Amino acid sequence: MNTPQVKQKIQFCASADSTRIAYATTGQGPPLLKIANWLTHIEFDFDGLIWRHWFSELSARHTLYRYDMRGSGLSDWDITDFSLEACLADLEAVVKATGLERFALLGISAGCAVAVAYAVRYPQRVSQLVLYGGYTQGGLARAVSQAARDECEAMLKLMEVGWDREDAAYRQIFATQFLPQGSSEQHRELNRIARLSTSPNNAAHISRTFLNQDCRTPATKVTCPTLVLHARNDARVPFDEGRQLAALIPDARFVPLESQNHILMEHEPAWPQFLEAVRDFLPTVAAAAEPPMLPSAFSELSPREHEVLVLIAEGLSNQQIADRLFRSEKTVRNHINSIFS
Repeated sequence: MNTPQVKQKIQFCASADSTRIAYATTGQGPPLLKIANWLTHIEFDFDGLIWRHWFSELSARHTLYRYDMRGSGLSDWDITDFSLEACLADLEAVVKATGLERFALLGISAGCAVAVAYAVRYPQRVSQLVLYGGYTQGGLARAVSQAARDECEAMLKLMEVGWDREDAAYRQIFATQFLPQGSSEQHRELNRIARLSTSPNNAAHISRTFLNQDCRTPATKVTCPTLVLHARNDARVPFDEGRQLAALIPDARFVPLESQNHILMEHEPAWPQFLEAVRDFLPTVAAAAEPPMLPSAFSELSPREHEVLVLIAEGLSNQQIADRLFRSEKTVRNHINSIFS
């Protein structure tokens, strides 16, 4: 499979604590906002073997918004606060900067916890939720033995002492966990992105935050349609974590994928399975391609009011119209008031 070249627009916004957050826009179509997750870098994501196929495919059917996590990528690195609230503030800043009103949200790995928290806090904004490789509790939060806790602490220490070395031996441990079925070339690429993405101290701080995440309670409060996908033999996040996450979210659809990789690679069978499930779940058109012509009495309506009136005539509720047009219900009400006037 040959992934097409994608042009991206990189911009910056400021979070609540003035941290600069880098975000990128690619593609066209209904908006899809991807939560920042670790081991990405918006400047280099399209250059390598790890994320290029992900973001190229998603950009082919959507306007895809991505951003670098605080402390990594093109976002500010001189950071001490990596808390969930700080991550939510970063997401809120990106939403404000892009002018998005209603959109689908994609969480990958540790980004799932932020996605769930945002969907609960702003249900009027999130039309659909897609969660891949997520968990209800991070490794430290779910550890039931001292051995499990010691293992987590050992991994954090490895990051602190070996993340930035020329020798990739320390980072190779993580590459093997993320891509146990990966080729040597893919491991080298993941090692490269890992080193470019952040500093040793930030790597440890970010990982410790992830290891202590617990989204069991907010998961039960999600109200939007949700798709949860997880590799059955994921070597980084246990399959049962994904299963539990889907079980906690009301009416969530769960799709097991046949892979050992935490990051799905382009040429493995699980990748087209993932794409098919996501494509079936997410809309790819905001409304009918061409709304039917209305009588001349309605000639003063704007194109958006025209669309709203057609959907009213089809019997859709305000919320259904908002979902179809990827706008807030308040915006739809304003359009309806204008039409009636």
